Amino acid sequence: MRLGILYSRVRVEEKLLFEKLEARGVPYDLIDDRDAVFDLWDAGPFRQYDAVLERCINHSRALYALRILEDYGIPCVNSYRVADTCGDKLKTTAALERHGVPSPRVKIAFTPESALQAIEQIGYPVVLKPCIGSWGRLISKLNDREAAEAVLEHKEVLGTYHHSIFYIQEYVAKPGRDIRAFVVGDETICAIYRDSKHWITNTARGGVASNCPVTPELNDLCVRAAQACGGGVVAIDVLEHPERGLLVNEVNYTMEFRNSIAPTGVDIPGRIVDYVIAVAEGRERQPA
Repeated sequence: MRLGILYSRVRVEEKLLFEKLEARGVPYDLIDDRDAVFDLWDAGPFRQYDAVLERCINHSRALYALRILEDYGIPCVNSYRVADTCGDKLKTTAALERHGVPSPRVKIAFTPESALQAIEQIGYPVVLKPCIGSWGRLISKLNDREAAEAVLEHKEVLGTYHHSIFYIQEYVAKPGRDIRAFVVGDETICAIYRDSKHWITNTARGGVASNCPVTPELNDLCVRAAQACGGGVVAIDVLEHPERGLLVNEVNYTMEFRNSIAPTGVDIPGRIVDYVIAVAEGRERQPA
């Protein structure tokens, strides 16, 4: 068996994955997405891999590389389908809704005028997000019409094409925290609370991680959300709604996990490596 690891930069997560592969005696090669060249007619050196683990930072590079690798016949973790769905919040929300997974209410608009109308239909406050983005960047909480008009104008004038697609989500009054749960295959292996005084609770933005028990309810919700998006290895962001209960906020396909190992006591990189090995051996079926 030989695995490929497609990456952008070697972070703590990648180092932990390397250690687990080496401990299991699994040969692997690093595929730097800055240097990789893909021939659409010939798999060339890539044909030696039984599976490829995708760890790119850049969503577009990950998406195109996965499409090509799968066209070569190489199973990937995560798959192109998962990356395509989870890398776009609109597609994620649509997949969750299609499969009956509870999530916050969302409206989509294409102009500032229609976006303002959608915002006021939901009612203030609302959360305005780019469809493609991570780490809580460029997310705005709009508390009133003046704030909405200002942010919408800025996006229209300064933003790229992606920022002219207005993803408007109802604001959920969280109890000072949210939940990040880690799903590998058909199991929620662990979860953390992310506590913060700020309404954005990402650990990359200062949220503090602590262990969150994986209840049957949480496991069922997160596995359903993962399967709705194509399965594999994903992190599910869950909100605790005061009336509707647990809601899936987002699904992440190239997840960071360094801050979640100690609080949960779960060997997250080891579980990921076990899953990739199973995929390479054909014991785990990857969705088409």
